[in-house]
Amino acid sequence: MKLQLKRPLVVFDLETTGLDLVNDRIIQISYIKVFPDGKEERGNYLINPECHIPALITQLTGISDADVKDKPTFKQLSKELEQKFKGCDFAGFNSNHFDVPLLAEEFLKAGIDFDFSKCNMVDVQTIFHKLERRNLAAAYKFYCGRRMEDDFVAHRADEDTEATYRVLQAELDHYTEEKQKELGENPEGRVLQNDIGFLADFSRVNQNVDFAGRIVWAEAKDAQGNTITDEEGKPVLTEYFNFGKHKGKTVADVLRFDPGYYSWILSGDFTLNTKQVLTRIRLREAQKLGR
Repeated sequence: MKLQLKRPLVVFDLETTGLDLVNDRIIQISYIKVFPDGKEERGNYLINPECHIPALITQLTGISDADVKDKPTFKQLSKELEQKFKGCDFAGFNSNHFDVPLLAEEFLKAGIDFDFSKCNMVDVQTIFHKLERRNLAAAYKFYCGRRMEDDFVAHRADEDTEATYRVLQAELDHYTEEKQKELGENPEGRVLQNDIGFLADFSRVNQNVDFAGRIVWAEAKDAQGNTITDEEGKPVLTEYFNFGKHKGKTVADVLRFDPGYYSWILSGDFTLNTKQVLTRIRLREAQKLGR
């Protein structure tokens, strides 16, 4: 099914030196930029991570130190990627848990404040797991009717990106009310809207404010512990710390009564995105007080 888009959608995948959001680096990024008129633009880059690629990663991806030694670093590509991705929504397989957070870290390390909070982020894996609960290869077989190994080379970002894009389109074809009735399924809760905002909400599995989940959204409470509601009677959400000695306390309160906590986080081994989010909250609260 052709995607109904209001702005471009970047379907992408990363290969990296590991799974540590703080210390690991990107070695390959591949994307398909899908425009609202249906036009598609593809990009695929090998990237010099400026560090050794572990043997296990080379075994999985086929990408070695020799393959990337003459390739540009992420910082050298960052402005080009920023321009290509500006004003776009994003989609990937397990992207909300790993690829988007690591891409955000790389942009920040390059000195670029790319604000993913303004983007819809569709995680094709989450959609699949919520409705069928399998992995990318099984998703490809289930939705596209072919074995992934017959069509693609495993653990290559460009190959996985193509597979992810096909799976997302096939998911939209599969989870229509008509198709579910045809399959004898009760369509309630199993129909996907061809809308990126809906798919992004459907992909969301947590209330994280930062990608690492150190700060989360939760209902705001008054002094008596009652939930604060808006004019429509809906709970008002605010940011809470989700770790450490201040877990369960609002970020705004902690910034007021323990301002040193902010400095401790900024100098600690936290992701740049966590520090970025906390700084934005601090600036917002300072503006409220007119400072």
